[in-house]
Amino acid sequence: MAKISVFRYDPELDSAGYFDEFDVPYRSGMTVLEALLHILEHEDGSLGFRYACRSAVCGSCAMHINGRYRLACATQVSDLGDRVVVRPLYHLPVIRDLVVDMTGFFQKYERIRPWLLNETPLGDEERRQSPEERARLDNLVECILCACCHASCPFTHTDPEYLGPALLLKLDRFYADSRDLATADRIAAADDEHGVWRCHTAYNCVEVCPKDLNPTASIARLKGAAIKRRFTGRAE
Repeated sequence: MAKISVFRYDPELDSAGYFDEFDVPYRSGMTVLEALLHILEHEDGSLGFRYACRSAVCGSCAMHINGRYRLACATQVSDLGDRVVVRPLYHLPVIRDLVVDMTGFFQKYERIRPWLLNETPLGDEERRQSPEERARLDNLVECILCACCHASCPFTHTDPEYLGPALLLKLDRFYADSRDLATADRIAAADDEHGVWRCHTAYNCVEVCPKDLNPTASIARLKGAAIKRRFTGRAE
């Protein structure tokens, strides 16, 4: 049996959160998500949590598991010891149990305009990239917006307007894209007290990213571009 301790909170019933413990029949290869699904289907149908792809692609099942932010679908129960403790992501309002409110996160995501900004008429031509230009986007395009880095960052808590590591990495993804023609606008969006200058290089984001990405490196790159823009007037 696997002992699973799950954070519970229903705003209509509870004044504060608490933990429920469940004994789940263990089988080899069981993930934390499978354990939560067993609880939902066989122990307590009121348990609230998010999941979708079960393949570490969608980011929906990001949670705080045994002291670390992880994807529940990619975390083996056997790797966690005798007791599994599951909490919701920090720095985001809890709607119910393990479900957090991502509204503010995605509102800030929309503010960075996460799409190519290029008004050049396309016609019948593709917007082509050389292999070298495409290589600049390697890793940057792998972010799944799970918000593990957002939850781990101490500054997303102290400054609710801070874009945060995930969104600054996304901004860097478009800044680095040769097809995007809004370089100055991208840097202007980052060059702000709620942008790259709020980062104090704690590296929490690097430690917890389930895709092994480096938001701190993206933030450092954007800081350099912002300084260059201030001194030279050029964003490239």
